[in-house]
Amino acid sequence: MDKFSVMTAYCRIVERGSFARAAEDLGVSAALLSKEIKLLEESLGSILLSRTTRSMSVTDAGQQYYEEALSILEAVSKLDGRIREVSGSVKGQLRINAPNSFGQAVISPMLPAFLEKHPDLRLTLSLDDRVVDMIEGGFDLSIRVRSSLPDSSLIARRLGRVQQCLFASPDYLETAPALNQPDDIKAHPVIGFLLADHVSEWSLLGPGGPHTFSFKPHVKVGSSFVLRDLLIAGHGIGTLPDFISQAPVREGKLVRILPAFSLQPREVFAVSASRFGMQAKVSAFLDHLQRAMKDCIHNAL
Repeated sequence: MDKFSVMTAYCRIVERGSFARAAEDLGVSAALLSKEIKLLEESLGSILLSRTTRSMSVTDAGQQYYEEALSILEAVSKLDGRIREVSGSVKGQLRINAPNSFGQAVISPMLPAFLEKHPDLRLTLSLDDRVVDMIEGGFDLSIRVRSSLPDSSLIARRLGRVQQCLFASPDYLETAPALNQPDDIKAHPVIGFLLADHVSEWSLLGPGGPHTFSFKPHVKVGSSFVLRDLLIAGHGIGTLPDFISQAPVREGKLVRILPAFSLQPREVFAVSASRFGMQAKVSAFLDHLQRAMKDCIHNAL
C-alpha cells in the first residue's frame, strides 16, 4: 500500500464528504477508494470513516488521522517546493506518452516555451493513439483522453473535460438539406472517426435526453486532423473535440451544427505510476500543460 497516496485519497474523501466526489477529483473509481480506505483502517486497527449506504461520517480517530495526514502532506509539498527552488532548474530525462491529435494540437505548441524554461531537461514525447503500458514503455507520464479510466495501480489526475460537437463548413451548409434535429443527419454524408467507440453510431446528448442512431459513414478516417480538413473542404458533417475545432470555428472555416446537441464529453487524464513519487520534472510539465489547455479546451481545470 502506497501510504502517501492513501493519505491523499483519505484527505480528499473527508474534504469532499463523499467517496464518489473524491473519486471524480482523483480520476479513480469509488470502489477502488473504498478498498484502499478499508486496507488503511485494517493496518491501523481503527475505523476512520463510519459508512452506511446513504451517509458517511468521520470518527474521532478519523478526524485525528485527517489532521495529522494533512500536516504531513503539506510538509512534503513544502519540501518539494524548497528543493525545486534550491535546484533552480528541472533536470533529467522526461518521457511522455500522449494521443496523436492531442499531442499535436495542445502539447506541441507549448513545447518550445517549456523547453526554453528548462534547458537541462531531456524530453521524449511519444504520440500514439493506442493505450500503451506506460510502466513497460518506461514513461514517466501518460496523457489519456477518455470517457473514464479502468481501475489500476496507476494514479490519475484529471486535467479537464473535452467537448465533442458536430461541425460542417459554411459552404457545405449553403446547399445542403436542412439540419434542425438529429434525424436530419440521415440526409447528409457523415465523415466517421475510426478510433471512436462506435464509428457508425452517435449518441447525442440534448434537451430530450440521449438520442442514439446508426449511420453508414461516407468516409472513415483515423485522424482528427484529416477529419477536420475534409469538413473544411465541404465533404459532409462530422464530430471534433474542442481542441481541434476551436481554431477553424474562430476563423469561420467551420460552423457548429445542431448546437443543442453534443456527444458524450471525454476527460483528459494525466496518469503516473505514483502520486507522491511524482518528480519535479513531471510537476513542471503538468503545470505548463494546464496553462496551455486553458487556451484550447473550454473545461480545463
